[in-house]
Amino acid sequence: MNEGVHSGELLAEVLDDVARVVGAEVTRLDRLPGGVNAGAMRVQLAGRANAVLKAVPRAHPGHLDEMLRARRVVEHMRGRGYPTPAWLGVGATATQVWHLTDFVDAAPAPELTSSLVEQSMEIIEIQAGQAAEPYDHWSFAWRVATGRESAVAGLDFPETPEQSLLRRSAAKLSGYSSAVSALVERVRLVCADIAPPEAAPDMVHADFNPSNVLVGDGVVVAVVDIANAGSGTRATDLMTLQWHTFEDPLDDARRKLWKRILSVVGWEGAAVLAATQILMQLEWPIRLGRHDIVPGVVERGHRAFDELSALR
Repeated sequence: MNEGVHSGELLAEVLDDVARVVGAEVTRLDRLPGGVNAGAMRVQLAGRANAVLKAVPRAHPGHLDEMLRARRVVEHMRGRGYPTPAWLGVGATATQVWHLTDFVDAAPAPELTSSLVEQSMEIIEIQAGQAAEPYDHWSFAWRVATGRESAVAGLDFPETPEQSLLRRSAAKLSGYSSAVSALVERVRLVCADIAPPEAAPDMVHADFNPSNVLVGDGVVVAVVDIANAGSGTRATDLMTLQWHTFEDPLDDARRKLWKRILSVVGWEGAAVLAATQILMQLEWPIRLGRHDIVPGVVERGHRAFDELSALR
């Protein structure tokens, strides 16, 4: 938050801009649960249904362009039957970037089940061959997993500012503790000699975790939080989903996910995506000071690589 600017002033500024863009008075109703990186609030549009408003600090000059890109991805995917809410508006103030979506009267399931995993896998299959915007999550994963810079052997991969910050943050993880250092060294050694990936044709959600899968009566009704969507391989989202299946009742579902991931990207591709998932799962709690979470991530990371090694 900018020094000297109160959250109420920022909210009023954003609500005024939303009203200007959508052409309707906007009233804040309540804050919605969840959101590690950004909160969401339910709002009322005058004469219309409820909507969901998300606003984040304007991080760089191209931030609004990135949000507009995500809106185009949403429009493209909704046209192909992808169950994500429509975006009603996108905009920016001097300090905030916001987007407004349809409100879905559903919530994340209290626990992940085999049925929800199966449904989610089929939704991810809709992403096959649907890359519509050049925001490359596949080469980004390779850079994170290998620790290599953007220009390698004459190749130059464009990065967004957020990708660059995340990659550089992940590069510093080894300094956190000996346990984290050992896991980072393990995944980097496995990925060290893997060649850069070729372009992949799929749409990538980039955060397909259970908190972004809304459920009603045991049925997935919507996939939300799609602001970082781009291109690459849908196996990225399968790997994110898989991270949340390391409980005994979901062992069979996890095996199915491994099989699908390997069929899409092969063993080396799976290693890159598993490494990236592990490093990103370490990055956010360390960055946010959630030290209680780190030991569980380390344990799950080793388990994931043990399982993947057994499938080679």
